[in-house]
Amino acid sequence: MIARYGEPPSAARRYTLRPGVYAILPRDGALLLTHQDAPEPEFQLPGGGVDPGEHPLAALHREVFEETGWRIGQPRRLGAFRRFVYMPDYDLWAEKLCVIYTARPIRRLSDPTEPGHIAVWMPPVVAMEALGNAGDRAFVRRHAY
Repeated sequence: MIARYGEPPSAARRYTLRPGVYAILPRDGALLLTHQDAPEPEFQLPGGGVDPGEHPLAALHREVFEETGWRIGQPRRLGAFRRFVYMPDYDLWAEKLCVIYTARPIRRLSDPTEPGHIAVWMPPVVAMEALGNAGDRAFVRRHAY
């Protein structure tokens, strides 16, 4: 059974399954996060949706680069959780299946290429409080040390 974080699903709504991949990225005692300014400002684990036909690891590398400007290496799957949320960018109620990896940030190549994102280094103890969703916070609490 996959853990659920956040609001329970509503029986009155239909949800679209949205698989996604996200990374805990430790380096030199800090974690590389992304700050997204819209639809609401929040800190997040870098990552995002897996496009149709895309391999999850390819999506992880793409999403981390888009949101942080960093290349990563040695990704290792840690687990998964579910969230039931409204995605205003897609006008969609989604069951987000969030697969969490850990990986090494190898090299910064650029600023984030995805608009509205800023790469931020943060101590794990601060990240556990700052991350915008309970699932991300739980995985950092369990795996960031």
